[in-house]
Amino acid sequence: MSKDISHRPRKNALIALAAFTAAYMLSAIIAAISTGNGEFIFYIVVMLVLIGVVMFVHTRVTLSLALLWCLSAWGLLHMAGGLMPVPESWPIDGDIRVLYSWWIIPGPDGSTPGDGTGGILKYDQITHAFGFGTTTWLCWQAFLGAMRAQAPGRDIRPTLGLMVLMAVAGAGFGALNEVVEFIATRLAETNVGGYVNTGLDLVFNTAGTAIAASAIYIRSRLSARKDPEKA
Repeated sequence: MSKDISHRPRKNALIALAAFTAAYMLSAIIAAISTGNGEFIFYIVVMLVLIGVVMFVHTRVTLSLALLWCLSAWGLLHMAGGLMPVPESWPIDGDIRVLYSWWIIPGPDGSTPGDGTGGILKYDQITHAFGFGTTTWLCWQAFLGAMRAQAPGRDIRPTLGLMVLMAVAGAGFGALNEVVEFIATRLAETNVGGYVNTGLDLVFNTAGTAIAASAIYIRSRLSARKDPEKA
């Protein structure tokens, strides 16, 4: 078995991860309710469902501790993105001053029109790339676990074809995220953005999945060169 699947995280490490996740989720729930943020109350419910799904998957295939921390960090980025205010001096997209609106790298002339095209790189875009890159890694570990449960001892390597499939799977979950965001716009006033924002989200989702799939593939190839028996 691969290191990611066979090395079960220690109980103490999982408790620390659970405490970290619970702490920021509780803070997000309090912040969303106290400010009457209907959009993020909806997202918090979705997050709780996703946490349950990840816990279920972990009991079936044993995800690596590094992946679980990446998933938790993504959740923190998401909660902070919609609830944490930013200073007046920070350039934003739109009128809602939260991290998700922040242009980390604004346009060359400093202009940031509210149509999502006024800058070079936004906090939201980094979160999308990181999150769905992590999702691609999750797809790979879940796939490995499922295949090895069916064929114990079988050597399954991240071939180019499999990595394309994992990237497409990650991008598919990214598209599903856009569906969830669309549903949110039907339920409450949101800071989701328009068509351009959705398109950019999909671009950065795809970039993240491609980077993650490439990293898994390259790491496997480098490992095979060090140990020819794995080639």
